[in-house]
Amino acid sequence: MKKLLLVEDEVAIREFEAINLQRAGYTTVEAGSGEEALELYDCDPAGFDIALLDISMPGMDGFSLCKELRRRSPSLGIIMLTAHTQEMDKVSGLMLGADDYITKPFSPSELLARVDSLYRRVEMNKNSASPGQSEEIKLDEFTLNLRRRTLLKGDKNIELTQVEFQIIEYFFLNPDTALDRSDILTKVWGAGYFGEEKIVDVNIRRLRMKIEDDPSNPKRLVTVWGMGYKWSTNV
Repeated sequence: MKKLLLVEDEVAIREFEAINLQRAGYTTVEAGSGEEALELYDCDPAGFDIALLDISMPGMDGFSLCKELRRRSPSLGIIMLTAHTQEMDKVSGLMLGADDYITKPFSPSELLARVDSLYRRVEMNKNSASPGQSEEIKLDEFTLNLRRRTLLKGDKNIELTQVEFQIIEYFFLNPDTALDRSDILTKVWGAGYFGEEKIVDVNIRRLRMKIEDDPSNPKRLVTVWGMGYKWSTNV
């Protein structure tokens, strides 16, 4: 069952989204506020694959809800819906733990493409390492476990979202190799992704806050100017 938490305070928009998602095979649980959404999620936290959150809602807005849901689950797929075109809204949602964002107005095809893409990544995150693939990758003090989907820095667990894990996995499979932003985007978000490359930059910034001793002066996830990023070993 593909189960989705749909949070939107405008009834007409919520019904439009729900109808299109249900036609595509998703089971939708609807909430008209952030507070109601948290209650519904807490009743069945393991049952949801994706949460679709409107940003502008009275009471608990989408940003606050995103933060609370991410605190409850690193593996839940989260997409923010915003009527704003300001870059800060998009960046803020991603920094709080969202996996993607969609700017209103959007077509049913774009909505389904984004949701389907994220659902595939969530399902991939649930699977164990591929047959014949090493279960662990060790790079200096870091250990990435592909079966348990965990990252350790020494003996400290670094909690990652499913998108962050896939980014780190790509770097660990290609250490000391410059990876182009577009390659990272295709590898993690898929070849048919509708969005922009800056989603890579925001996720790198978020990962640096979790991994680096000094995020403002990164030693591991370093920028390769004019291209993208690389994971540096033996720092």
